[in-house]
Amino acid sequence: MGRRWVEREAPAWVEKGIISREQADRIIKLYAHQTQGVGVLPLLGSILLAVGILSFVAANWQDIPQLARLALIIVVMCGFYAGGELFVRRGDNRLGIALVSLGVISFGAGIILIGQMFHLVAHHAGSFILWALAGTLVTYLYRSRYLYIIALILFNAAQFYSLASFDTLSYTAMALMVAGLGYYGWRSRSPLLIWCFSFSVTLHLLIWTLSEELPFMWMFIPTMLLYALGDWLKERRESYAMQSVPLAAAYLFAVVMVLASGEWISVRADVLPDAPGYLGALAAVFLLSMAGKYVRGTLPSGLEWILLVPFLYMSSGYAVLYLLALFLFSLYVLWRGYAEGWRFKINFGTLLFICSTLVAYVKLTWDFMDKSLFFILGGILLIGLSWFLNRRNKRILKLAEEANRHG
Repeated sequence: MGRRWVEREAPAWVEKGIISREQADRIIKLYAHQTQGVGVLPLLGSILLAVGILSFVAANWQDIPQLARLALIIVVMCGFYAGGELFVRRGDNRLGIALVSLGVISFGAGIILIGQMFHLVAHHAGSFILWALAGTLVTYLYRSRYLYIIALILFNAAQFYSLASFDTLSYTAMALMVAGLGYYGWRSRSPLLIWCFSFSVTLHLLIWTLSEELPFMWMFIPTMLLYALGDWLKERRESYAMQSVPLAAAYLFAVVMVLASGEWISVRADVLPDAPGYLGALAAVFLLSMAGKYVRGTLPSGLEWILLVPFLYMSSGYAVLYLLALFLFSLYVLWRGYAEGWRFKINFGTLLFICSTLVAYVKLTWDFMDKSLFFILGGILLIGLSWFLNRRNKRILKLAEEANRHG
């Protein structure tokens, strides 16, 4: 919410009698004039300058002596860091952080170039981990969300490199990311950073499952442990940010189980863990989650666990049960959105319900219906359902706003 938004909305507040004209002026004065346009030009200029320098060096790299190459790498990296620090101290955080981020990028590029210069052979993802640690360090130094996201991306890149080159998970990278960036995200209390952290951890757990060739459902034990930790966070938005990615993973798994139920029967060993161990671990995580919900007074949200019920252990009929779970979860999100008066959650629940309907439509009609008719009827169904749900959402939100105004 910025000055322009307040200037645009303030007349409506005055007209409705919420605030007076004088109060509106005082609120507007609390917001400084935006100077983003001024900061964008130096940022773009610094990026173009960096690209120009890198392209020039790359074109003439083989002609530069090794000692000069090494000195050039150090000078460029230190120059970006020093320039960033200078601008931050002068109060231009936007340009300063941009230059610091270029310093982080040049640090990683320097590691790669030095490895090529001296023909170093890597046996693990240590170079990428060192790069990510540099990003983590400057994140703590400058307290920047932008640098935090860069550090997460670098840790994710380290895992992909480890998987592609060595066919294994880098436990060191995962542990350092959880310890360093997990603590920072928790201290920041930023839903955006918590969501990005949750997404990265889930991505690492997916790589862990694939690299260790475990039955796929084992991924949901540590993933839902992340969800359970979200139940112990005090702020609602922080909790949702932590839990949304594990729930999204469970939702997508249920969709796959519905759409590909016939094909998965022959490869169940790749998906299903041994029942006693998996069900025991899942029950322990479930109890931890419900304990957090009880302490925070959010027991109704236990319905979200419907997506984690292991219907796949049934010999038949699990596709229908997963489909019912998708609909129940979608309706639950809609219900909670209406109960909390949270427009985003209402819209998200609407989207989930439409997606669940589409999954059911594809599952029930794809095999026997003419494909042209399939797409025509599917389009009509989705457009009609979207129109009906959006109209209902607007009506309910309008009634809620009127009730709050009169109350």
